[in-house]
Amino acid sequence: MYRVTKVLNHNTVLAFDTEDHQEKLVLGKGVGFGRKVGERTTFSSEVTVYLLVQQGRGDPKDLVKRIDPVYLDVANGIVQAARSKFGEIDTSILLPLADHIAYAAERIRKNEPISNPLTADIQALFPEEYAVARVGHDLIREATGLDFSEDELGYIALHIHSSLDAMRVSQAMQMAALVRECVELVQRETGMTIDTASLSYNRLMTHIKYMAARILKGEKLSMDVNRFMRESYPRAFAIAAEICRHLGDSLKQTVDEGEIGYLAMHIERVFELQGHAPQAE
Repeated sequence: MYRVTKVLNHNTVLAFDTEDHQEKLVLGKGVGFGRKVGERTTFSSEVTVYLLVQQGRGDPKDLVKRIDPVYLDVANGIVQAARSKFGEIDTSILLPLADHIAYAAERIRKNEPISNPLTADIQALFPEEYAVARVGHDLIREATGLDFSEDELGYIALHIHSSLDAMRVSQAMQMAALVRECVELVQRETGMTIDTASLSYNRLMTHIKYMAARILKGEKLSMDVNRFMRESYPRAFAIAAEICRHLGDSLKQTVDEGEIGYLAMHIERVFELQGHAPQAE
């Protein structure tokens, strides 16, 4: 049983759960229609109920009341799309996501959109999250008439990724930036330009992404190919060692030495697939 505490619009209400004694955000088509404050009610299984979770500064109840309910509804649609795509996710992204979309919409209306230098990297690193963000684009346009750019969708994809990997949006952004820096380091050390549309490029980016995640979690690889890669492909190994040093410094973590040889294998594959032979010196 719930007691309605505030009606935000026809699709959004705040309600006090009389069983666990917590105020919750309830979203669903027509859920607020005809409701009155203080009314005791039950909700159908078709609505979505969110616990108001403290995230960062500020009272989440105040945040709910500050955000236009239109954006809460849009964010809910994106969260539901993510749940359909990935299964279980952290639904506490709802308020930060709604707040971000509302702020982005305000910038777009003022003709002050922001760029995202990592959009291409986010698309490559988090393709499924980006696909859900595209669903969000349609929801936003339908609700507001606004078109969000690819750059804005990149930021939404990061929010979605944060719901899957217990990673803050800022950490996901850092991850994308680090992967870009590492790929640029490979290009700089070899003097070659990697085809960003190639399978080898995407494999390299994906490997670095998961390697950075392992470093942050303190996980170690069970496979050690360092000796073989150092002797057989010294240049790829040297570049891999430099990348691992850079990642360790940036993440302020110790990097398992076994990562070097494994990364060198991917770098050597890039060389081979793009027709370069950097070992023949």
